[in-house]
Amino acid sequence: MKVLPRLLSLVDRVSAPATVHAHCDLPCGVYDPAQARIEAESVKGCMEKFHGSDDNVFKSRAVFIKEERAEMVKHHLWVLWTDYFKPNHLEKYPELHELFWKATKAAGETKKTNDVAVAEDLLSQIAEIDRIFWETKKG
Repeated sequence: MKVLPRLLSLVDRVSAPATVHAHCDLPCGVYDPAQARIEAESVKGCMEKFHGSDDNVFKSRAVFIKEERAEMVKHHLWVLWTDYFKPNHLEKYPELHELFWKATKAAGETKKTNDVAVAEDLLSQIAEIDRIFWETKKG
């Protein structure tokens, strides 16, 4: 019967491991908190534009874009945390874990509000991550 080989072939294709593409497996030097900061600035800008408009369609678009950018902030922060920072950085800067946790949570909070102060808090946390990042690049 030809059905069984086809079925087995289909099972093989479905259960085959997926190909995964990593950002970088080498210390390529492309990591930079600026990516998260730029997206966080976009979040803040969308909030400000939201408050400056009476056009409901425009406001809906501002919220949509803000939420996309907030998700990108989270992505860039987690890439830094999981791919760049190493155990020796955490030994020297024990506050890193909590700082990343708070910054990622703040990025999530910006999706729930249009309060510019929340975006400003996120930017200040990213600034602290940026400071530590560049200190680690010196040594």
